[in-house]
Amino acid sequence: MNRSFDADRHLLDLAGMSRERMELLLGRADHFARGGAVPRALDGVAVCNLFFEPSTRTRLSFQLAAQRLGAHVLGFDVSSSSASKGETDLDTLRTLEAMGVRGFVVRHREDGAVRALAGRAGADTVLVNAGDGRSAHPTQGLLDMLTLRQAKGPDLARLKVLVVGDVRHSRVARTDLDGLRTLGVEDIRVCAPAELLPEPEVLAGCEVVPGLDDAIRGVDVVMLLRLQRERMVEGLVRSLDGYHREYGLDARRLALAAPGAVVMHPGPVNRGVEVTDEVADGPHSLILRQVANGVAVRIAVLEALLGGPQAPHGVA
Repeated sequence: MNRSFDADRHLLDLAGMSRERMELLLGRADHFARGGAVPRALDGVAVCNLFFEPSTRTRLSFQLAAQRLGAHVLGFDVSSSSASKGETDLDTLRTLEAMGVRGFVVRHREDGAVRALAGRAGADTVLVNAGDGRSAHPTQGLLDMLTLRQAKGPDLARLKVLVVGDVRHSRVARTDLDGLRTLGVEDIRVCAPAELLPEPEVLAGCEVVPGLDDAIRGVDVVMLLRLQRERMVEGLVRSLDGYHREYGLDARRLALAAPGAVVMHPGPVNRGVEVTDEVADGPHSLILRQVANGVAVRIAVLEALLGGPQAPHGVA
């Protein structure tokens, strides 16, 4: 089996995606989000959701997306698979390839795991990164950019965007920052406890503002992040109550933002920690729209990667 690595046929992150390609994908996803017809572009194609880590939104939205495109969708439960007997991730991939599976949507707890599998995959195999460690979550980044364009118009460059929370452990933060920079946003602010800030290169072009009351003044978009407690060493956050007092978003703080500011969160939401119920469920919240857009974006991505010559857009 030919295992030469062609990064262009996979979707591993957003860092290398051109603005033109990103906008093409977002346009196609917006078509689906607005009720446009979904072609049966994956009739006869087998797609496996290869999740080595728990997920609700991402896993189920990829399943819906593949089904709407006509694919045969296989689920994968790591706890009941041969992985529990010691089978390696690569052997699992190769076993499923041998059964005729062509597309793999992979979530993994380890940084770089999906890229490593892509480098060993068969010549006709396509991998989509559904989130690996702290590295990347490209379809989440795309759905966040789509949600912003729907709420604020296609020209995002004029926006003031604030990212709040656990940037250090967040693959969503890294990917959203890549997307914002690619689409020309220049005023990007980051607010987090010093212990939850990432390495400096992740924050290229961003302004770090220590206090949330100062950081949020006049912004158009507040992108909240989940506290990734499963990835933290003990002591990085002393108490959840203390975190909420310093970095939680409530109605008082939201009133400091620009009129018409919107609030985003990738989920799952820790209510009363990252955000209050009043804001999460309020008129400024785009959280459920993000979930809905996840299906549309994943239809567009699977169509582009697996739909064959008739697919209108690629992701290179």
